[in-house]
Amino acid sequence: MQIEHWGDCISYRRFGYEPSGNTGIRSEFTRDYDRIIFLSAFRRLQNKTQVFPLPGNVFVHNRLTHSLEVASAGRSLGSIIGHELAEKFKIQFSEEQSAFYKYELAGVIASACLAHDVGNPAFGHSGEKAISHFFTSNAEISLNGETLINHFSENEWTDLTNFEGNANALRLLTKQFKGKLEGGQRLMYVTLASILKYPCASSEIDKNIFHRKKYGYFLSDKSAFDSIIHEFSGTNQNKHPVRHPFVYLVEAADDICYRIIDMEDAHRIGILSRDMIETTFMALLTQLDDNQQRTKDVLFKIEDNNEAISFLRAKCINALIGRTAEVFLLHSSEILSGQFNSTLMDEVEKACPYLTTINKISVEKIYNHHSVIEVELAGYNVMSEILSVFVQAVLCRQRTPLQKKCLHLIPNQYNLALDDTNYYEKTMGVLDFVSGMTDGYATELYRKMKGIDIPSHK
Repeated sequence: MQIEHWGDCISYRRFGYEPSGNTGIRSEFTRDYDRIIFLSAFRRLQNKTQVFPLPGNVFVHNRLTHSLEVASAGRSLGSIIGHELAEKFKIQFSEEQSAFYKYELAGVIASACLAHDVGNPAFGHSGEKAISHFFTSNAEISLNGETLINHFSENEWTDLTNFEGNANALRLLTKQFKGKLEGGQRLMYVTLASILKYPCASSEIDKNIFHRKKYGYFLSDKSAFDSIIHEFSGTNQNKHPVRHPFVYLVEAADDICYRIIDMEDAHRIGILSRDMIETTFMALLTQLDDNQQRTKDVLFKIEDNNEAISFLRAKCINALIGRTAEVFLLHSSEILSGQFNSTLMDEVEKACPYLTTINKISVEKIYNHHSVIEVELAGYNVMSEILSVFVQAVLCRQRTPLQKKCLHLIPNQYNLALDDTNYYEKTMGVLDFVSGMTDGYATELYRKMKGIDIPSHK
């Protein structure tokens, strides 16, 4: 079955835990937002690269500030859509369902936006590629008398050679690590469903289907994934799970922020001029039907370059949120039924082709800037060296004294079960450890392992 009614999109249950029922003033959905804010993996995002290198003498966004801003945009989208759906279906909705869409949906989307990047490793998206590259390039190394690749099944190897931050986010939020509470972070089912951008396994990727162009869960976390899907009966006629409708709002909030804010960061560090940003953003606002004269009048009064770009950034994000909400409502039936094979921002772009120009500028001037490429190169070297040491130490059946000592550096919560022969689970334990590292911690560990820095007693 598939989701048939907007009322079916709601769940009042919590993953891995049944609350006592006495929530006090805060709703269960509000509690999710607070839990994520205080999550250590969320705090670590402050030292994980978004695009430009960290730290620097000029402020640019990191994964933490990006996530907070995405949550802000997501809350606005959720509020608009929630009130529109509550009004449209006020006859069909129960009192409880109507209250959810009016007062809770905005918070659910904000919570999911906060959590959408918690599974991303250090060094931006190059960190994901570096992890995948390690396994691909070391497939034939000898370990325990056979090649590394032969330690895994075909589907397990697909997980490892296509490491996915989205799948890692689900794992981090739902897995019971050693010594931790059952149910992981015990978030609401609807919050977890809202971050499942790609509801398929790595072996089911289909580049022709938007919600399956990547994958959303590791094999070891299939039971958690199945539990979430079952909660909403979210499968289509071919039994392939489809996206929960709220995913589109989370995805759109992320798309809006990075498309606009990466340009603002590029201006801050001198890659793009004020004139270029003004021209670009004003052209976009024209296509989004902004009040051009009023915007120009305000902009004329702003002498500070950073303030001017911040003003235009805010105008662009606000206009894109409004247009995205319109697109969601226009395609709401397809989105609900799982037949929407696009993204909200791609549909917005069809009517606002200047978004394509912004993408081209970003690729040419930002994502291929030497400082960004340097981060990517550093990420490949640092992650490869760390993985080489720990993966071999964990998987070796006959460990050297040095390998035994290396294992003491991995926190006990990752429960590597050293006497176990499940090489996939042991490797996933290593990836739990390595993917949680910040840019700074990974770099420091790399330098110490290579003897570049000698550890001192503290």
